[in-house]
Amino acid sequence: MNQSVWRERLARRTQRAAQAREPGVEGRLRRVVGLTLEAEGCEAPLGARCLVDAADGAMLETEVVGFADERLLLMPVDEMHGVLPNARVRPLARAGGLPVGAGLLGRVVGADGLPLDGLGTLDTGEFAALKREPINPMARKPIDTPLDTGVRAINALLTVGRGQRLGLFAGSGVGKSTLLGMMTRYTDADVVVVGLIGERGREVKEFVEHTLGEEGRRRAVIVAAPADAPPLKRLRGAQYATAIAEWFRDRGQRVLLLMDSLTRYAQAQREIALAIGEPPATRGYPPSVFALLPALVERAGNDAEGRGSITAFYTVLTEGDDYRHDPIADASRAILDGHVVLSRDLAEAGHYPAIDIEASISRVMPAVTTRDQQRAAQRFRQVYAAYRQQRDLIAVGAYQKGSDPQVDQAIALWPKLRAFLQQEVDEPVTLAAAVAALEAIAVEVDG
Repeated sequence: MNQSVWRERLARRTQRAAQAREPGVEGRLRRVVGLTLEAEGCEAPLGARCLVDAADGAMLETEVVGFADERLLLMPVDEMHGVLPNARVRPLARAGGLPVGAGLLGRVVGADGLPLDGLGTLDTGEFAALKREPINPMARKPIDTPLDTGVRAINALLTVGRGQRLGLFAGSGVGKSTLLGMMTRYTDADVVVVGLIGERGREVKEFVEHTLGEEGRRRAVIVAAPADAPPLKRLRGAQYATAIAEWFRDRGQRVLLLMDSLTRYAQAQREIALAIGEPPATRGYPPSVFALLPALVERAGNDAEGRGSITAFYTVLTEGDDYRHDPIADASRAILDGHVVLSRDLAEAGHYPAIDIEASISRVMPAVTTRDQQRAAQRFRQVYAAYRQQRDLIAVGAYQKGSDPQVDQAIALWPKLRAFLQQEVDEPVTLAAAVAALEAIAVEVDG
């Protein structure tokens, strides 16, 4: 580990030590069960930080996640080791913030604000809290401006508005990370903030070096909390990425927030809630999970002055590719402004991006597109759906030409429809070009 990282950690530990109560009311560690620590003799509010002395002289940072009678229930922020019975527990006077600012551009940081890329200390002088008061919904600027994502199928048929929150529903191995990388590089945004929450550690470096690339990285901030991080750190990683996006939005910039994934965020909260005794409700998820999801998502969107915006894409992992009965997927559909579904059948057929147009929708598309584009998109969907409904009969040669004029037309146009929905990773398509191509197909349909 290089010296810059050690200096960064020393500075953070010094900051935490300066925040301790003077004089402080110290407690003692009485019990450890799994990842839950129980402290006695001290008081601290929910969400407060506490330092626990370890055997090697270091301090384990924890967060208050609950209390039972006279005991505080703590959860470690970092990996727990060297903790002894009756260890000293010291509450901090305040939680402190994590670094934010333009100095984060091009950097990869952890959920604790420490650099992970080996490029030295962070050049930031500002700190922000992980949570903040939500913007008054009546003060938000309405979504009325389209956003160019560089992806033809999304630009034309699922047009995104600036300040919209969408879900990217996908199973494993269907091109989710590749699609995120395309939007990171080609979306018309000033700043891109990527939160890699609960992903495999190998995928973090691959996303940064291969999927994102040098060009995309220059205007991006990457927050990584991999799968082996404690649940509290994964939870904080998503909140930290959102806080960084809010900092840029507050300065009038157009921000694209990519969160991969919202499911891992929910699973981290489930681990914490079950560890402190909260009863499971829906398929093993406690009620607090469904309260935290909208609290995180609602932080994105347009600001009150109408200058800055956060357009957010949250990936949602679906178990067994069943996004209709997964509780997190179901809750996400209810709180987001639309969803893009990736199909395994399309991915296995070599169709990329594997967007299932029939199952996807953008709820703000009518507000950011013209009537001509909406009619063209409707005609495209009708012809596309007509072919998909009869594709099995067509594949085996059982369909008789002339049985349905719309199906006959769909068969004739199918190569163009499929080519329209496919796109090479290194070939961006602008919003204007995508709409023009869509209207050209609509003319053929009407002709």
